[in-house]
This record gives sequence, structure tokens and C-alpha cells, in this order.
Amino acid sequence: MQLDGRFVLTAGERELRLPGRANATPAWLYGDTPFPVLRARHGQALDLGLQNNLKEHSSIHWHGLRVPNAMDGVPYLTQMPVLPGRNFSYRFTPPDPGLTIFHPHCNTIEQFGRGLAGVLIVDGDEDEPFDDDVLCVLKEWRVAEDGSFLPLTTPQGAGGAGTFGNLRTTNNESVPELIVSSGSDIRLRVVNLDATRIGEIGIEGAAAHVIAIDGNAVTPFPLETWRLGPAMRLELSLRTPNEGGAVRLLDFFAQEPVVLATLTSHGSNRRNDAFAGRGLKPAVLPEPDLSSPRVHALTLGASAIATQYAKLAPIVLPDGTRIDLLDALCSNGGTFWAIDGKTWPRAGHQDAPPPFAKFNRGETVVIEFLNTTKQPHPMHLHGHSFKVLSASRLQRPVHWADTVLVMPDERVRIAFVADNPGNWMMHCHVIEHQDTGMMAWFEIA
Repeated sequence: MQLDGRFVLTAGERELRLPGRANATPAWLYGDTPFPVLRARHGQALDLGLQNNLKEHSSIHWHGLRVPNAMDGVPYLTQMPVLPGRNFSYRFTPPDPGLTIFHPHCNTIEQFGRGLAGVLIVDGDEDEPFDDDVLCVLKEWRVAEDGSFLPLTTPQGAGGAGTFGNLRTTNNESVPELIVSSGSDIRLRVVNLDATRIGEIGIEGAAAHVIAIDGNAVTPFPLETWRLGPAMRLELSLRTPNEGGAVRLLDFFAQEPVVLATLTSHGSNRRNDAFAGRGLKPAVLPEPDLSSPRVHALTLGASAIATQYAKLAPIVLPDGTRIDLLDALCSNGGTFWAIDGKTWPRAGHQDAPPPFAKFNRGETVVIEFLNTTKQPHPMHLHGHSFKVLSASRLQRPVHWADTVLVMPDERVRIAFVADNPGNWMMHCHVIEHQDTGMMAWFEIA
């Protein structure tokens, strides 16, 4: 949907037909269909309203957009939550073109898990339009055969890799067939809107080049595979085959490759020249000054109480009932994860701890993440795009991003210019990790 003037996103419960389910699912959506796709022009002033028709408070975080702090959508830290029946207007002008997403930052496991999310595309990064622009939104649902939701979190999931869904969808379908023009140059946008799943994205049936990461243009390079965590985005340029040919979008991060979507060519070839992997206009972002940066090391680890509980054997009551202490910890509002030994309280954003750092406006900041856990953590910074400088395990080119995957026992260095004043969140985007402790915030004067 092309934005023109004020647009209202109405959050509410709606019946959603999911593939292979006997009955409709009581999803929470921003409208009548899941994952609305909004389009705006670079430099266009936006007025996006949230009408909250849920029975609990909510907000919208504009993930990947360098918005003013008051528009960032974090309850109690940047705005008061939007109460049931109330509304709030988010007014900002996107400073950068690219592919971004939006989702709540309240009761995130429930709201995000039930479907509250969408895509915002800010046009303006193409020198010339592609022949086709194809969007693939990846989402894994936790739903029973009758269409009802299964528990969206479990202690084992929250304390491990996350609670995975049992129904993988692309554009709300199981392995959809998408019709594209034959012999054409297409822009394929892949968005991971799952709360947990980390994929290894690849293409079969065509040569593909990576042209953007998290909405930021890169110098095109051939795609082998790309590790895509929750909330991360990947954009590809590829040439479609002749009439009837197929290109498959795959996830190789499984015992057997999983087909996510099939792109089938139709019609006469639109191009007969050699495929060159056309790119985008380069991202224009504040360049970090690495000559004398402010360096801040952060350790991603388990919470102190989770570490203690994990060492204890289960309790067996006189009647034979077995109590796993980690299960008891989670069910009683305990935490599993920490940043620098400090955990975000389960009570919510209103009980936010002090900031982990205060940066001066305009200074270059280098953050060194060290992951001491057995799980990968996609670490996301609000309000800023950062440059991924280096990684000790998962090799990637230097690139701009807003979320970076930090693998187990890995050290990752990122840099950004602290030019956006306010209070900004930083957290793991495996939502169960975020909501059980792996979240913090920093202040820019």
C-alpha cells in the first residue's frame, strides 16, 4: 500500500485461515490481513496511527528506521503505552531508503507471536527499477491442528534456542508459487518476521547477488548462503530463467533443505543480455571515526540465577511429582539471559534498570559483543544503523545493519555514530531471550 497522508494501523484480533488447519486462528493483526506492506518515498513525511483494539496495551517499534526517540515505540522509555481503545500517532520522515519492519514492544512474545508485525518499504535506492519486485515474508506459527494457538513460549525454549513453531509460511502460505517474468532482473526481498527461527538462506535455479542487508545497500556480491536471524532482512538481485523455469528460495539451516517459495517464470524473456547483478545506490550513513572511538565491551551470557538453577538436580516430591527447577524459574517470572551479568526484569519496561552506558552526541562508539552462551543471539540496536566491522566465526563482509547475529563463542565488533539523542534499546531479537533478560538500553545526550 502506497502511503499518502495519514494511515491508521488497527491492532485487533481477527480470524486468520492458516494452511492445513481445520479452523481459523485467532490471530492479532494490523488490519484484515497479516503483515501489511506499506510503501513510502524517501524524504516523505509520514503520519502513521496506531488504533489499539486489543484488550491490553501496545505500541509500535519501527525496526531499522532512524526515527526520533519519541517515535521509537518503547513503552515507558520513549512513550507511554497505548491503552486498549486508545490511539497514538507516529510522525516521522524516514531519513534513509530501504526495507524495514514494524512490530510491538509490549508483551512481545504474545503480540509478535500472534501476528502483529508488518513491512515498511521506503523507495528511493534504485537508479532504475527492476523488472519485478518480489517480497517473501517468513513466519513460523505455533498452532494446533484445530487452528488454536499452542503455548508461544516454553521454559525449554526460552532457556535454549527458542520455542519453534510447527507451521512455516511464506507470505502466509506453505511454499507458495510466485509467478515472475521470464528472463527478467528481479529484486527479491526476504524478511524474517519469526520470533525465533534463524535460517540459512540460499537460492537454487539462478545466480543471485546480495544487494542489501537490513535495508542498507551493499556492493553486490554473489550469494552462497546467508544466515538470517529474526527481524533481519536480505535483498537479492537475480535473473529469472526462461518460460516455465523455476527458482527456489531455500533454508539450508536444517537436516534437509527446506523450500520456502518457488518463483516460476512466465512469458517471453524481457532481457537477453548477460546478467550483471545490478545493485542499489550506496547507503548514506554517518561514517564512524575509528581513529579514537569510545569502545564498550558487552558479554552476552546466562543470568546468574539461571546458572545456579541449572546446576541443581530436579526435585522429586513425596508423591513422585518431578519439578524441574528451570521450569519453575520461568513460570515464576525468572530470567534466563543477561547482558554483562545484568538482566532485564520480567515485570516490563516500567521497571527498566539504569542504562549500561551514556554516550556523547556525535561520538563514535565501538561495541564488542562476546557471546559466552551455547545459543546464537541476533543483537538489535534501536535508532541507529551500525557498521559490522568484524566477526570471529561467521565470516561476513563489512556492511551496515541494525541487527547482527552473534554466534556461540563468537566476538563481533560493530561501530556507529551516536548522533540520535535519546534513550535507545539494545536486545536479542530471539523474543524469548529478550523477554527473559537479554535486553538493555543506552543514553545519548
